[in-house]
Amino acid sequence: MKIRSSIFGLLLSCACIALAPNVGAADGRAARDPARLELASSSALVVDLNSDQVLFSSHPDAVVPIASISKLMTAVVSLDANLPLDEVIPVAIHDTRELRGVYSRVRVNSRISRKEMLRLALMSSENRAASALAHNYPGGHARFVAAMNAKAKALGMTRTRFVEPTGLSEFNVSTARDLVRLLKAARQYPLIRELSTTPSRSAHFQKPNYVQGFNNTNPLVRNPGWDIEVTKTGFINEAGHCLAMLARVDQRPVAMVLLGTYGKRTHIGDATRVRRWLETGQSTPIPAAARSYKQQRIQQQRLAGQPG
Repeated sequence: MKIRSSIFGLLLSCACIALAPNVGAADGRAARDPARLELASSSALVVDLNSDQVLFSSHPDAVVPIASISKLMTAVVSLDANLPLDEVIPVAIHDTRELRGVYSRVRVNSRISRKEMLRLALMSSENRAASALAHNYPGGHARFVAAMNAKAKALGMTRTRFVEPTGLSEFNVSTARDLVRLLKAARQYPLIRELSTTPSRSAHFQKPNYVQGFNNTNPLVRNPGWDIEVTKTGFINEAGHCLAMLARVDQRPVAMVLLGTYGKRTHIGDATRVRRWLETGQSTPIPAAARSYKQQRIQQQRLAGQPG
């Protein structure tokens, strides 16, 4: 009887093992092969925020200029100060030297509410709006930039440094890994989620009175096939085209940071490649010019002693 019981127990155990789901695919998704995903970004990181699992990475710890992705931190610091969102504040740029000679449709000294300044900074990447948020912060521009760096430190963004609030400076630097931390923090602010994903908006300024229309710099927010929670684009020559975005892909929240791409829409193309790869395991090739640009940037990073 003991032998029969042992045999029965062994067979039962084998049956349970056979019926048990694969541990590596516990969420029902097949593992994706990173070799099947080629991106134009010279630095990239894709993370499943449900599990914190890294789904794809390429030079995620390279310290690079991040352009207007900086404005996500500008928004975080502004909201942390708990200043009145309905307060009408002036457009001031005198302490943001990077704005000298930079064209904007927003007139210096005109006024709009702090909430709408935030919207313009996040949605349409309006540099004068970001500068105005810093100038109208307690202690002014210098204290605001100090608060940006203090918040980065508090979030564990150890390779990040800010020198101004717009992202126009090449000395606003970070890594893809640090920017995933910033995306995680930004999603905790309902207003950042709302304002960064606004498709378009007419802004009504005072003193003088005028109206300007603005669009989101990420065209994917106008695509009904995308479910985007937080987004920010960026571009300066030193940074290339960049995108930090939190979107729902394959029924899970995914953070993707795509830095240093070539061409006005290549970062958007990379986001689409990431999504297709996550959903199907397949992707599309990148243009030859984008591949060449990427290789040049990676070589420059290596010569500068950046991590691989």
